[in-house]
Amino acid sequence: MHRKILLALALLAAVIVTMNVSAQAQQPAPVVTPAATQAAALEDNPYADVLTFDGFVKRTGVMAYPLIGLSMIAFFMIVLFTFTVRQGTVVSDAFMNSADALIRKQDYLGLLAVCNRRNECIARITAKTLDFATRNPTASFEEVKEVTEAEGNRQSSLLLARIAYLGDVGAVAPMLGLLGTTLGMITTFHEISGKGAGGSSQLGLAQGVSEALLCTASGLVIGIPALIFYAIFRGKVNRLISEMEAATTHLMALLAVQYKRAARAVAGQ
Repeated sequence: MHRKILLALALLAAVIVTMNVSAQAQQPAPVVTPAATQAAALEDNPYADVLTFDGFVKRTGVMAYPLIGLSMIAFFMIVLFTFTVRQGTVVSDAFMNSADALIRKQDYLGLLAVCNRRNECIARITAKTLDFATRNPTASFEEVKEVTEAEGNRQSSLLLARIAYLGDVGAVAPMLGLLGTTLGMITTFHEISGKGAGGSSQLGLAQGVSEALLCTASGLVIGIPALIFYAIFRGKVNRLISEMEAATTHLMALLAVQYKRAARAVAGQ
């Protein structure tokens, strides 16, 4: 019953919308010229011209291209880090379960094959450790542990270095904006000094300074979101590094047990 009522109301709404659309279509459309459209847009929003590519380049000058390039780089890195800086790319439960079972079975070659198929930080650390252990069977556990710690530090540095580029963009963008503003004001004062004093020169000065400050505003618009996302990704990376260190400690504890078991077997023989 309720479905029939909802269906009837939906049909009634569709009929009303169709009648309104047809009535609007029958009315003659007013003729609007591009000049009138642009004038109306500028009257509603005085910064409408800046929102276009040509208008932005015209008002900000030569520094528009570096700022546009930085904005594209920042957007690309934010999207990239959103999909890559996650749990599955650092340490996963599937790999840890496989590594735990293979280490208990002492199937190091099988675990090395699994590590080569996985694209995770913990897999790279384990692969480096097992590669050193299999190539140097007489190495002690302390030497193997040093190799693991070195590779773990390298993976941590790589994770932090990746997101550091986003922080660099957030720091460079306002500086480029300030440089563009400085160059714009120098150009404006040079033009005003050549025209002499007067009301027109003061108007030109105000307009030139206003356009020059758009560079600083653009740099801040790029830099502030970049620094915000950098802080978010940095906290996420630090958390993932802590989980990677915990997983590495767990695997090394299992290897230590296997080393002790092998040492007891050799001593018993």
